Amino acid sequence: MIYFNVPPMVGTEINYIEEAVRSHKICGDGQFTIRCSQWLEERMGAAKVLLTTSCTHATEMAALLSHIQPGDEVIMPSYTFVSTADAFVLRGAVPVFVDIRPDTMNIDETLIEAAITERTRAIVPVHYAGVACEMDTIMDIARRHQLYVVEDAAQGVMSTYKGKALGTIGDFGCYSFHETKNYSMGEGGCLLIRDEKNIELAEIIREKGTNRSKFFRGQIDKYTWVDAGSSYLPSELNAAYLWAQLELADFINQNRLSSWNRYYAGLLPLQEEGLLELPSIPKHCGHNAHMFYIKVKDIEQRTSLISYLKENDILAVFHYIPLHTAPAGQKYGKFFGEDKYTTAESERLLRLPLYYGIKEEEIDKIIGVVTDYMHKRRWQHGC
Repeated sequence: MIYFNVPPMVGTEINYIEEAVRSHKICGDGQFTIRCSQWLEERMGAAKVLLTTSCTHATEMAALLSHIQPGDEVIMPSYTFVSTADAFVLRGAVPVFVDIRPDTMNIDETLIEAAITERTRAIVPVHYAGVACEMDTIMDIARRHQLYVVEDAAQGVMSTYKGKALGTIGDFGCYSFHETKNYSMGEGGCLLIRDEKNIELAEIIREKGTNRSKFFRGQIDKYTWVDAGSSYLPSELNAAYLWAQLELADFINQNRLSSWNRYYAGLLPLQEEGLLELPSIPKHCGHNAHMFYIKVKDIEQRTSLISYLKENDILAVFHYIPLHTAPAGQKYGKFFGEDKYTTAESERLLRLPLYYGIKEEEIDKIIGVVTDYMHKRRWQHGC
């Protein structure tokens, strides 16, 4: 069986976890948390990086730091994971969904400005598959309308837009280190902060609303409750697992890119025959091979192909059901303009297995099975 995902593991994770246990410091902000945070700050170029218990919690922190209030509107794509919207719904805000671009599956930057009202407070671009949204346009809109920009870069660790790391362009960025991501700590994430002026409040929010971080740095002689916050610190054991992979981040990245390129080259003939579509990567975007997807004719063909792959011991999946079509999306949010591409494109997209360490022969088998299906079982009358 070729699994859709296998969590990354490089071999030193257990040693580092044992080291954390023996240090008698397994709660948050120990040596491994510090190493991970500093590595991310230096590599990505953020003013501050704070590890969190999830990317969801990082986005919740960003909503708090953006001073989102009940009734505020936040513009985002509908084609995203529920956490993108949940973080703002919890503050009482209204997600305003706009359509996506069919080439990258990212928010259509040309539709954002028309969706802005006097209640709009933030724009949340989601970098789907680790491919950047058009951030120059988005940042220009945000500046002119005085809006916060929160980058949902859950899938974007090690990806860039015009040379800049995703997550560092907007006011705040959010990474995921879930087991399905390129680098993992099981459950976890981090908040990237662009401007130093936001660091102190971010530390307070992350530490249950206290100034505990200042206390541990010796800046104050006691700490107390100073603002609203929650407990967003991950365990040191999780950070130890992540550190093992950050040490080999470039190696992991190259391994995934090699697999992605093998898929692309092997399936390109099918695109040239007009039988499917492959991912589109703009020239100014550096992607991280977070996923490899294909687009087929429609949802019926996708369902059929998933079954055919499973018959051949290959597990493939589709991705998001657009949020504006979900019960909670209809309750809490609204779609602005026409849903020209969001639903139609989401129903065509199929994700193939891709993870650190997948074997070349496994990729070749998958390519062969997809090719066989497309050539021998072309879509006809519900076949």
